[in-house]
Amino acid sequence: MGKSQKKRAMRRHNPMRVPDSHLPRGIAPASTSSNKTEAVLPIIKKGKNVVGTLIGRLTDPEEEVIVEAAGALRNLCIDGGYEICAEMYNKNILAPLRRSSPKYLSLSLYNPMGEGSKHLGFQISSTLAQYIDNSNTAPENAQKVVYEFAENVITILWCLSETSNKALNAVNNLGLVPFLMAFLSSRDRLPLATVTSVAQCLYVLTDDNPPVGDEIRANLSYVSCLLDIAKARGVQDVKRKNPATEERALTLGILACGILRNLAPFPPPSSIASVDLDKEIILPLLVPVISSVSLHEETSIVRGFVQSEKPDVNHRDPKHLPRSDHKSETELGFERIEMKLRAVQLALEILTGVCATLPDPDLDPGANDDGEIEDEVLDNENAMDETPDDSMALDDTPKKTNSHTSNTPSFLSTLLEPLLTLIQPTELSFLTPSPHAPTTSALGAIHIAAFECLSNAFLALAVSPGSAVSDVSTGQRVWGSVWVALTSVGNPAEVVPGSARAMIWDVAVGVLWGVGTVWPGKIVPEEGLARVLIALCDARKGDDDDDAAVRIKCIGALSALAQHGDPASLDVNRVIVSYLLSLLVPGSTGTETMLQAVESLIDIFADERAPAEGNFRAGNVLEALAGAIEHVRRAVRGINRKKEGGRELRRHGEEVRDNLIAFVRYRRALKV
Repeated sequence: MGKSQKKRAMRRHNPMRVPDSHLPRGIAPASTSSNKTEAVLPIIKKGKNVVGTLIGRLTDPEEEVIVEAAGALRNLCIDGGYEICAEMYNKNILAPLRRSSPKYLSLSLYNPMGEGSKHLGFQISSTLAQYIDNSNTAPENAQKVVYEFAENVITILWCLSETSNKALNAVNNLGLVPFLMAFLSSRDRLPLATVTSVAQCLYVLTDDNPPVGDEIRANLSYVSCLLDIAKARGVQDVKRKNPATEERALTLGILACGILRNLAPFPPPSSIASVDLDKEIILPLLVPVISSVSLHEETSIVRGFVQSEKPDVNHRDPKHLPRSDHKSETELGFERIEMKLRAVQLALEILTGVCATLPDPDLDPGANDDGEIEDEVLDNENAMDETPDDSMALDDTPKKTNSHTSNTPSFLSTLLEPLLTLIQPTELSFLTPSPHAPTTSALGAIHIAAFECLSNAFLALAVSPGSAVSDVSTGQRVWGSVWVALTSVGNPAEVVPGSARAMIWDVAVGVLWGVGTVWPGKIVPEEGLARVLIALCDARKGDDDDDAAVRIKCIGALSALAQHGDPASLDVNRVIVSYLLSLLVPGSTGTETMLQAVESLIDIFADERAPAEGNFRAGNVLEALAGAIEHVRRAVRGINRKKEGGRELRRHGEEVRDNLIAFVRYRRALKV
């Protein structure tokens, strides 16, 4: 069974979107800097080579123009997605950021953690140090602009780091860790919005990125700082008692948890090396986050805001920049709800990693790399007699291909209820056009992330069964809850490819597969549901890995339905078996799909005493499987071991091939 991983998708849009209140406005008051924005706004209005022209403005002699340009580029990063970020990187945005800026922003790195200073291209930190150390004397407007400029630059770097490996390596070469950790160490004296954007940047940079991860792990003060933030739920002392501040502080704590999990395990002598990070830090903070939110209640509040004021919350016309800081209560309410929902999404993303507890399969060091011996044996097996010696055949019972063992996730009982609640769509989850697009986007992302958590949890449980396996009602309840949610999502044949609806279907079938594997033969099948899974499998005919993964999960879920032992389920069994047999025809599907179909058919008819035996004989399943041996042999030999995952797939294919041969021999030996 495949391993589900944590997802990086949709992090840009937007687990922590920087609120519109932080659109940059220059160093001087708006009344005196409005003429400076004229150097930036026409670029956006004209729309031709916007990115290149804005990057050019980062070296403008006027500091206010630099600030305006950085803010516009930051907005393009967040709302433009990967293509815009790739364009920025290709047009060398890092060069002006790396180069010394005008006098006001030409600053040396300030490192309050005692490591001295390094040169940093965009050099913001010493001015920040002035404001940290002299917060009562520094001009308030100047502080605000420097904080916002820093936030914009950091957000650009965070977005660039997700664009490509080349961009990530370039960002790594900037030596950002001391710079970013300086913000976190001084978090109590800096705006939460700026500190949170720093944490988001670090969360991205520490995700499977050894240069940054190794640098932080090697510094005990960095690790202690992150641990303090996580334990304090973001900040040690939130004096401003307002919902927005509390939500942002909570987001900071969640990000700290995510960073720590990205960095784990920690080597001694760090004190955190002996801490059970998931049990003692992450789950106590994140489970209440996902348990306390009611998506239907938040949807109702949004509906109320829309009806009361109907602001144009989705429209961002650049001609309105710069705009006033004043926001209506409705706009602030929208902002708080989105921030709350994005915090839930972020918590789910981290919990998806917690749930992904499957061990990597161990490769047999004694396996024959070329597979020539096995293929020769198989050639001999293909020529086997129709009436083999019974004593030999009975010794060749099929082997289970899954031999992984691990501890059953004890956190499943804690997470199950909130996850089953969060997968259920609301009236705004997929509404187009939406009265508030950020809420709709966040809701869809939450549903996907909750499904990913469930998928990882049950796929993990499927290979490490424990006491929970005996609780059949749990499996049936999860199966039913998933189908209720999918009914609201819509028919998979009608959803737009790449949409949130389509992504939910792709992830949800993994939950069905995992549940069906944990409780095989215990899920009562319905023909309508089986045909929906068949339709989804047929719809994913592409050659890419994502389509293959969806097909495999669909087949696994169908296999679970076909194993139901009640005689009343024979019609559904017949439909599923007929479909699986069609996948054994060469050219009808990919190698991995065919291997999964073979495994499923063996599982379905593993017990010749089951009621489904009649379908086995009537459908000539034995002859179909025997005829597929040669196709499987050729498909396995055609697997390229040099491709990523090729060696593992070849090993798995050889196991399936051997099981198929043993199953056919065993069945023929029965002489039924």
